[in-house]
Amino acid sequence: MTGFKAYKGNQVEGAGPLGLVLLTYDALNKSLGRTRLAIESGDFCQEGEHTGRALEALIELTTALNMEEGGDVATNLARIYGYMMDTLMQKMCSGSTDAVNEVMNLTLTLREGWQELADQQKQKLQPRAVRPQVAVNVNQANMAYGL
Repeated sequence: MTGFKAYKGNQVEGAGPLGLVLLTYDALNKSLGRTRLAIESGDFCQEGEHTGRALEALIELTTALNMEEGGDVATNLARIYGYMMDTLMQKMCSGSTDAVNEVMNLTLTLREGWQELADQQKQKLQPRAVRPQVAVNVNQANMAYGL
């Protein structure tokens, strides 16, 4: 195993549930970026391969949702992920990057939200005097993935 593969393996092992969600968003964004490059270069084979990887990441995010405890957050995330998958599949091999750009924007927005949640959870571990007030319902968002 190469040093990089060992590093990535350790990164996944030590990530925890919320960290795995963030890593999946990172993988999704990377695949979308590669899809966009393939479209721009006219390489339909690579476009299909990287779109497939993006879809796999979206499926992973969808199947990891805890629909029983996640309430409206989980339901809405499932709808967004479904929309993202449909958008990618419908516009595949169209020669346009519009759909990929739209899904990338959604991905980045969602990832930012989960990063804020991760930051808030880290702040919970800090002494109360240092920690700012949290406006988001962290518990409901956590339950979307059963965290």
